[in-house]
Amino acid sequence: MADRRYTEEEVAAIFRIAAEEPQSPLLPAARADGLTLAELQEIGGEVGISADAVAQAAKVIALQGRAGTRSFLGLPIGVERTIVLDRRLSDEEWERLVVELREVFGAKGTVRVVGSLREWTNGNLQALLEPSGTGHRLRLRTMKESARISIVAGLAMFGMAGVVAVAAALGGGTGSPLPGVAFLALTGLGFIGSAALRLPGWARLRARQMESFAPKLALPPGPPPETD
Repeated sequence: MADRRYTEEEVAAIFRIAAEEPQSPLLPAARADGLTLAELQEIGGEVGISADAVAQAAKVIALQGRAGTRSFLGLPIGVERTIVLDRRLSDEEWERLVVELREVFGAKGTVRVVGSLREWTNGNLQALLEPSGTGHRLRLRTMKESARISIVAGLAMFGMAGVVAVAAALGGGTGSPLPGVAFLALTGLGFIGSAALRLPGWARLRARQMESFAPKLALPPGPPPETD
């Protein structure tokens, strides 16, 4: 990790985490080829951030892993993140992780252990802990199935409105089909619009929630406090 070079975006995130502030302190712009950990620690020292805090924050950034989004008709219908750990989680750490999952996502969920595989699921929301080399890989993923169904239903109603309009025009009936066509079209648009308005905010929230697990897993828990 010491030889890795961090981009300007990563540098800002590292100092934001190290300073434990919602915004990173004012820092010099990163070079085009990035900054090394040693350079970040030197800059951190100039603004009052310890080298250890910078190193810890850099490890969090490295752990945040790969984020992804599944789209449906250009809308974010699914969110996922993979966090690769350089160590194995103990049974006690897994239990604490399940508690964190329940608190962050506000859902009890169901725990299942199959051999070396562990999972916590709540409907389409899943957390899968899998062996990966000498460590563990945590895969978090979810999909807004209700929004997808709403969009499909809206498209179907909108298409039905078109079929009714064409059939009425070819049939030459005396009654006007416009009220029925308008009702179907507006209802379909309502279904689609409702999902389109809710999905971006939902996807951003889920992405932030998943990202929050990297700091929690960056280091193994310390020894329990000594008692008299």
